[in-house]
Amino acid sequence: MNKLLFIALLIVSSTILAQEKTDKGVFEFENETINYGIISKNSDGNRSFVFTNVGDEPIVITKVKGSCGCTVATKPNDPILPGETAEIGVKYATNRLGGFSKTITITSNASEISKVVRIKGNVVEEGKIAAVIK
Repeated sequence: MNKLLFIALLIVSSTILAQEKTDKGVFEFENETINYGIISKNSDGNRSFVFTNVGDEPIVITKVKGSCGCTVATKPNDPILPGETAEIGVKYATNRLGGFSKTITITSNASEISKVVRIKGNVVEEGKIAAVIK
């Protein structure tokens, strides 16, 4: 009886362990949304999405694309190995006034073939930030 119970536990535990292994890279972002907040016109629009590959295989990013021409994204050129941290750069054109909410689509060989991250904020005339915050 004890042998049968031991064999059953062995089968169940090896099944659980096999399911945990993804055989793919997995994105784990520090933040999936970057909030620029209220920023002045023509201020620095550069930000970055930091992520770690928490999967079992390297992640190769083949494409990053902003939802409009006002959002330009850059990707790492080398594979991101398991356990490595990397960045997706994004630059928003802060010469446009008003609120914004844009997406960046990341295409890769990771567990999520197409991953979407977001940026948002509000661009105001230089010197008007205090008036907007009140």
